[in-house]
Amino acid sequence: MTIKEMLDMGADTLHKACVNEYKLDAWYLLSYYLGINKSEYYMRMNESVDDLKVAEYMSYISRRAEHEPLQYITGEQEFYGLLFKVNENVLIPRQDTEVLVEYVIGISQGRTVLDMCTGSGCIAVSIAKCGNAAAVSASDISEDALKVAEYNAKNNQADIEFIHSDIWENITGSYDILVSNPPYITDEEMEELDAEVYAHEPHLALRGGCDGLVCYRKILNGIDGHINDNGVICFEIGCSQAKDIIGLMEENNLSDIHVIKDLAGLDRVVWGRYKAVEV
Repeated sequence: MTIKEMLDMGADTLHKACVNEYKLDAWYLLSYYLGINKSEYYMRMNESVDDLKVAEYMSYISRRAEHEPLQYITGEQEFYGLLFKVNENVLIPRQDTEVLVEYVIGISQGRTVLDMCTGSGCIAVSIAKCGNAAAVSASDISEDALKVAEYNAKNNQADIEFIHSDIWENITGSYDILVSNPPYITDEEMEELDAEVYAHEPHLALRGGCDGLVCYRKILNGIDGHINDNGVICFEIGCSQAKDIIGLMEENNLSDIHVIKDLAGLDRVVWGRYKAVEV
């Protein structure tokens, strides 16, 4: 069998399994497995492949045919120009989150940053690697997620302090910037998620309670003593949550609140300035 025939067989298998981007996914898995780009493929497409290589490639195809996300099969995802390890202990980084990262990098010069609910560490690593923060810390309730984040920090040569913590439980320092992409999917929305997301991505990092705001409340209710005066709190949000989160921010001494839209024109980020409570 040639490389081209192997690719065609992979695409046909995914097509029959009703995978939407079956040709593209078959190519990505071929490129990942053989370590070749498009130019190399066209030069080698008629090259024979032994049965063992065909079987190994088709094992990846079989996983994708079961609708396992491509990123969990390859174990990697690009985000903000950096490569991140991912597995089923962390959410797959999305391009929408780059809007959050871009804003925080722009205000991070010489400031201390805490990324809460860090997951894969894509936010913290991108800020530490591409910004000029004085220091970056990252926390998560999941020890398994932190192992992934620590690997990503080391692999991208990013200097980050990691903290195992349920929201503020083990956080002792105070910070100039709090950034977070917490779980925000409502219980009702969870049942309507794409099957690939629901079956494979960690519910702990998705489910935000009845109204999707449970983690936002916990974070905002505990900011006193952890966010410096005139510090910035910056959240990724669900596209219909801006009004409710602005209300929660105002209840917790935040002002100068703004909403940032993503590339699709949907509300994606809410940020505001914190006024420390005088004791």
